[in-house]
Order: sequence, then structure tokens, then C-alpha cells
Amino acid sequence: MAKTSVPEDPDEGRSANGVQAVERVVQALEILAKEGSAAVGDVAERMGVHKSTASRILSALEGHGFVQQSSRRGKYQLGVGLLRVASSIPRRLSLVHTARPVLEDLAQRYGETVNLAVRRDVYAVNVDQAMGSANLATFDWIGNLTPLYATSSGKVFLAYLHSTARAELLQRVELTALTPHTLNREQLEKELPAIVERGYASTRGELEDGLNAIAAPVFAHTGDLIGAVSLSGPAFRFDPSDADVVKAVVGAGEEITELMGGPTPDSLRR
Repeated sequence: MAKTSVPEDPDEGRSANGVQAVERVVQALEILAKEGSAAVGDVAERMGVHKSTASRILSALEGHGFVQQSSRRGKYQLGVGLLRVASSIPRRLSLVHTARPVLEDLAQRYGETVNLAVRRDVYAVNVDQAMGSANLATFDWIGNLTPLYATSSGKVFLAYLHSTARAELLQRVELTALTPHTLNREQLEKELPAIVERGYASTRGELEDGLNAIAAPVFAHTGDLIGAVSLSGPAFRFDPSDADVVKAVVGAGEEITELMGGPTPDSLRR
């Protein structure tokens, strides 16, 4: 019986070449993103291709505005055409929508309340909340304005403000003692630099007696601080200095930052 031959897919070889071409385009863009600018020969060497191949890739990208020749003759850098593509991304990245799964995971893990806050002038306002199973009450913090100086999220916002902006803001705020544990101005200003250094802020009964909390920053794709994620609970069972808790909250902030296209932890520490 004659063997039936299977016809070859005429697009198979073309598809493989197409994938390789896309990979090379991406590779070229990543090289320029890392180096800032590079000559055709340098790009070719980094890609492991012939100089003529790199030249064709860069010329095609230049035609679409994705790369452009810099003032230094023969060198290429990323072009403004990429902004047209990238500018549509932030509009689709809703902080609340993006952070929600992270908040729920953190609340489920510790059984306590997790809040996502943004800054509104001299207040921190909670824009989302996930409740843990260990909560004695289901107080809804969403929409509540809380003073920056007495909350873990608020301390994060203060700590990452430029020193001039922070000084101006604190001049407009009377640091009213809300509990016996509320920090005074001198104590607060002494603590803020340490918050940036360690990457989180905590409170122990400073907003409400018996309520502890810890918060970590969330950054946007621009590198700007856009929010803070916090975990809070009653003092008798929740210790914000517990190493596991610190790691989890800081990790939650870094995860949301990554989802928002923000900087990596390593780049923030430089």
C-alpha cells in the first residue's frame, strides 16, 4: 500500500523566521533601553548577528519612530514612537483593580484587615480594603480620611515626600495627640528617614489605642509613590515588627508596584 505523504505547511518556515525577527527586534530595543545609546556594531555584537542585520532592524524601527539617531553620529537611542504605545498602558492600570488580589491574599494569610491608601493633601484615604477571618468587627475604612502623622500609610507618604514639600506640609498640620502613643513632631521627623531606609512604616496605638499597623509603599511606572498597602490588627494579637509580617507586607507593596509597571526593589535601593 502506497504511503500517503503529508503536505508540508508552506507557512511553517516563514512563521519560524517571523518569530526570530520579532525576538531580534525586542532584543535590539532592550539593548538600547539598558545602554541608553549604542552604535550599530555594538548592537550587532550584543545580539550575536551580522552588522548588516542589526542595521536593517534599527532602520525599520527608526522608520516607525521607535528608535532615533542620537546627537552622537552613528549611535541609536529609543525614540518617542515608543511613548505612543506606552502612554495607553497607565490608563488601563487601575491601582485598586490591580492591587485587589494582593490585598485579599494578605488578608487571608494573616486574618487581619488590609487597606490600600492614597494621599489626599494632609490625609491618607483608604480606597480599598480586604477583611481577614480573624476580625472581631468589620469596620469599613474605605473613604475615611486619616491623619498622615498617626497612621502607617500616612507615615509612608510623609517619608517619601521631598524634604521641602514635607516641611511645608507639616507646617500646615497640628499634630494633635489622638492617643497617649501618638508621636510628637520631633519623634515623627526622627522616624521618617528610617522608614525609607527599611522600606516600611509601622504604628503602635498611635491612631487608636490598641490598634497596630504596618504599611509599605507602592510605586507607579514613573517611579512616583502612588499608594501604600497596610496590614492592621489589635495589639493583643498583631505585632507589626514580626519578621514574617514585615516581609509579607513589604512583599505585597513590591508585588503591586511590579504589577503597576513600577521600579524593582533593587533599583529603588540604588
